[in-house]
Amino acid sequence: MLFFLNFKSNKIARMLSNQRKKFSLPSGVTYLNGSYMGPLLKEVEKKGIEGIKRKRNPAALPPSDFFTGSEKLRQEFAKLVRVKEPNRIAIIPSVSYGLANVAANINLHSSQNIVVAAEQFPSNVYSWMQRCKEAGATLKEIEPPVELHHRGKIWNERLLDAIDKNTKLVALGNVHWADGTKFDLTAIRQRTREVGALLVIDGTQSVGALPFDVSKLQPDALVCAGYKWLLGPYSIGLAYYSEYFDAGTPIEQNWITRKNSEDFSRLVKYQEDYQPGALRYEVGERSNFILVPMMTAALQQIIAWKPENIQQYCKKISAKAINQLRESGYWVEDEKFRGHHLFGVRLPKEVDMEKIKLRLQQNKISVSVRGDAIRVSPNVYNSESDLAKLVKALKR
Repeated sequence: MLFFLNFKSNKIARMLSNQRKKFSLPSGVTYLNGSYMGPLLKEVEKKGIEGIKRKRNPAALPPSDFFTGSEKLRQEFAKLVRVKEPNRIAIIPSVSYGLANVAANINLHSSQNIVVAAEQFPSNVYSWMQRCKEAGATLKEIEPPVELHHRGKIWNERLLDAIDKNTKLVALGNVHWADGTKFDLTAIRQRTREVGALLVIDGTQSVGALPFDVSKLQPDALVCAGYKWLLGPYSIGLAYYSEYFDAGTPIEQNWITRKNSEDFSRLVKYQEDYQPGALRYEVGERSNFILVPMMTAALQQIIAWKPENIQQYCKKISAKAINQLRESGYWVEDEKFRGHHLFGVRLPKEVDMEKIKLRLQQNKISVSVRGDAIRVSPNVYNSESDLAKLVKALKR
């Protein structure tokens, strides 16, 4: 059986070859920084240019176009994250916007707490800080262990232990944005159910490169920025909201989220009711004729590649480099507790981080430094030789 599993994994990896030709990345630059910002596919660029040209002639934009593009975008994201009802998907401008809708629709009491991982991305912290301040509740920021041995395992255990009968909500990424530590969302979801807490996921650093199945995990909300692993443009994202939020009040009141907004001749027949599902939480001007087609094209390509294949491809091109770094005294988390598309490299004590940063810059290797880790985030436009360049720069 073990042989079969390994064979299957290798077969998947071979199915997806290097995709750099689909991007406009410049030669001479080693871009291992998808967690900072994903490059645009050539096809996505094309859709953006087409959208700009369409705006030249507004007479060619019928009222139906305010709805058809966004409907298609919701359908594609629903496919990607395994949601049966596309109207559970909302188009948002940012993660902070999507989470603000969640924060505005939870009843939080002073005896309760909200659990987050320490040093999460600020957009997935500030909303909870504010709500806890307003309610007099407690924000639990769960720290990783200082020691690196079994770091991911112990961090996950600490998160599970922190969820108690007074926990109202747990807000996490699937992987930690700074170093790729993977959180066991299945175990965390089970624990939140036991205590009656909500589970809210920021999928910005995972969805698109790491498989995510809403139908299995059943989070209460999932929010994603579009410009990283979804390979879309900046200032557009997507969110899933469960039935828990069906009667909520959105942070913004706009015309297109209301019932019968398709009928432009009757827009001043003001409606109390919203569009069905999660559409009440969508941003105003959600029909963006430039960004929506770009985001749709990006999702269609990712769906064609399949996130599980992207993971295996990233594993294939980085495995040798990770082993070489470990042999040289660098530390990388065990693969059970990290993604293959995003991992942190921690330096031996004798290595100077500032010198390393300068050396990477001189060699035109684009990565990010987050905390005490060098964040490496390859994707399908990278090759094994890109990772070899990184190793050479770090080991010099």
